[in-house]
Amino acid sequence: MRHVSVDDIRAARELLRDVAVESPLQHSRFLSELVGGPVYLKCENLQRTGSFKIRGAYVRIARLSEAERARGVVAASAGNHAQGVALAASMLGSKATVFMPEGAPLPKVAATKAYGADVVFPAQTVDGCLTAAQAYAEERGAVFIHPFDHPDVVAGQGTIGLEILEQCPDVRTIVAPVGGGGLVSGIAVAVGETLRTPGGGAVIGVQAKRAAAFPPSLAAGQPVQIETETTMADGIAVGRPGALTFELVSELVRSVVTVTEESLSQALLLCLERTKQVVEPAGAAGVAAILEHSYAFEPPVVAVLSGGNIDPLLMSKVLRHGLAVAGRYLVIRCRLTDRPGALVTLLGELAELGVNVLDVMHERVAARLHVEEAEVLLHLETRGPEHCEEVMGRLRKEGYTLHRS
Repeated sequence: MRHVSVDDIRAARELLRDVAVESPLQHSRFLSELVGGPVYLKCENLQRTGSFKIRGAYVRIARLSEAERARGVVAASAGNHAQGVALAASMLGSKATVFMPEGAPLPKVAATKAYGADVVFPAQTVDGCLTAAQAYAEERGAVFIHPFDHPDVVAGQGTIGLEILEQCPDVRTIVAPVGGGGLVSGIAVAVGETLRTPGGGAVIGVQAKRAAAFPPSLAAGQPVQIETETTMADGIAVGRPGALTFELVSELVRSVVTVTEESLSQALLLCLERTKQVVEPAGAAGVAAILEHSYAFEPPVVAVLSGGNIDPLLMSKVLRHGLAVAGRYLVIRCRLTDRPGALVTLLGELAELGVNVLDVMHERVAARLHVEEAEVLLHLETRGPEHCEEVMGRLRKEGYTLHRS
């Protein structure tokens, strides 16, 4: 497989000159204080189609022959690559068929169709879709557009690295989400000449702990297939690195760290509250890594926000999860005597404590309850961990039996 050079990435940038926007670099005061030096966010969530994927997809399809484009292109994706391929194909006069996993976020499916692609749902995972898409391409004579493991795709994604060097010439650490490795590989190639000089910095990749194929692959010295678990970061849930991307990551990326679901939800909440950026969980993986591994990042740091295509329903769930992790959302079950006024008294206690009651479910008949007991499930908004402890302590002092949910 052909390697990727800085010249390939510079050529890709020329192809993308009037296609991809140069996404802005935004300073984060909160993350800077955490790391002890400047931290910037590379906002690819503001890119066309809402993610960096248009870069690689367009370069790949633009370099096909007219005859190849006439046969159509095929892709497999959880959503962002799908949209990138669909838009690029429509701009270059080719018909796109995209294989997406069952349960893919509805906004991503709708956007892919809106760009003119036919969408098929053959499997529950991205890996299953990749297999189905490759078989379809062979059967129909169409060109399969791999989401990460192709030199043209890597070169397109690497244009982000060239932009980072221009926007932040003194960057020491670049951190980027990793699924199959196309983004982090391209960036590493683009900035390698600069960051590998004496006193240079590093490129660090980030995977969701529940779908982290690179750490075991790097340990084994070759791509390893893993069984991914369900993760909110569906955009980077890839079970096996590509051959090309594994080689590039092994050679050029200092390390690939993992982050928990809790860190991902906190990162998404931070992006929304502190930086006013709407980011999907996979796109916030770099920020999650800074929250979880701040000691590992030498400033100035640039974290790539790789995508912002998030289902509003998922956003509400993730934000609630993030608030709970941050100690600002409390769910408790509270036992009380089943008598007139008991619930009003409880709510009065909460009002005095400055708690915002979001939801109340009152249960009076259950096998676990005594005849004279009732139970209330409370969803509460608090000011933080200390306030949560104050609420729990006060209610227990007043004689309530509590269980945290």
